[in-house]
Amino acid sequence: MMNGQDWDEVVIRKKRPTASQAQTSSAVNDARRTGAQVDTVKKYNAGANKPTGTGKDAAKLDRETEELHHDRVPTELKKRIQAARLDKKLTQAQVAQLVNEKPQVIQEYESGKAIPNPMVLSKLSKVLGVQLSAKAKK
Repeated sequence: MMNGQDWDEVVIRKKRPTASQAQTSSAVNDARRTGAQVDTVKKYNAGANKPTGTGKDAAKLDRETEELHHDRVPTELKKRIQAARLDKKLTQAQVAQLVNEKPQVIQEYESGKAIPNPMVLSKLSKVLGVQLSAKAKK
């Protein structure tokens, strides 16, 4: 009557734990209970919250104010850029478009906050028709 039935044994196996699951404390304790081998590896400086040697150097750099700064656009140069732009009746955005730079770059040059770049100064010289150089007096 039950000729079509398959009565073979069914075996259910659990999957092996993934690497992150195998590292949990409960997984390690289970492995110890069953007698499995448990490897522990201490990584170099793992969990050490020790300051590195750069802390002293950073403090030294913070104390240095005079020698470690970038040259900014000199006052005379920023006035020449602004005067030449106004003579041509251009806005900062229009000049920026002509020299293929962002308007913020032109604004930084005219406010004296930019670090002089010879390429940008060359482009500005061509567009504004004025000789501009970062070597101008401050």
